[in-house]
Amino acid sequence: MMLQVTDLSVRYGGQCAVDRISMAIPAGAITAVIGPNGSGKSSLLKAMAGLIAVPRDHVRVTGRIGYMPQDIGARAALTVMETVLLGRLGQLGLRVSAADVDAVAAVLQQMQCTHLADRWLADLSGGQRQLVFLAQALAGDPTILLLDEPISALDLRHQLTVLTVLRRLARDQGIAVVVILHDITAAARFADRIAVLAAGRLVSLGPPTEVVTADMIATVFGVDAEVIIGSDGLPRITPRGAMLAV
Repeated sequence: MMLQVTDLSVRYGGQCAVDRISMAIPAGAITAVIGPNGSGKSSLLKAMAGLIAVPRDHVRVTGRIGYMPQDIGARAALTVMETVLLGRLGQLGLRVSAADVDAVAAVLQQMQCTHLADRWLADLSGGQRQLVFLAQALAGDPTILLLDEPISALDLRHQLTVLTVLRRLARDQGIAVVVILHDITAAARFADRIAVLAAGRLVSLGPPTEVVTADMIATVFGVDAEVIIGSDGLPRITPRGAMLAV
């Protein structure tokens, strides 16, 4: 396993954001994390990335982490090229080498944003910045990718491009990918496993066909939905409406 989480809890003051979660993240697979707002998804990812202090034996990492946060503000006065180069901090020497520039150019091309290289980050749209920060996460040649809602601001074409690239990285390069998604259908289509969080707890973990059920959607999300298995063997979700408390 590339990353092992054991009995992990995260607290903010007296509030428990992550409650005794244990899960193993394998190489060569995409693990999608889904759940309602405030269920602990981002806190879990930050703990995995080492951005929240937790006891060392609760998160064990084997490899290099590339992390993309949910909040990707553009406060720094940097170009796209400079922003992506920061993803290579572990490899950068006293000066930027030709190899560094080539690596950045390759990931910019992979994310279909080579044309943005000389643009100021602050001048980009939210979707363009998502592509740039995903390129930054890839620039350091990670073996583990931790991505917090990387497609939330993207149009449909770029959503499919990003998810296809992630699947290729997992299957062809053996990268362990953990990605937070709100689109359950996209998670079912592209992920090898889905982890469902609710109120800080891991309530389900497994293949999409086992995890994505009408009962899960009703219990976790409070939505009445029909779930059928398509010709490709993957679940399809048709919401009927919210289950409103009376």
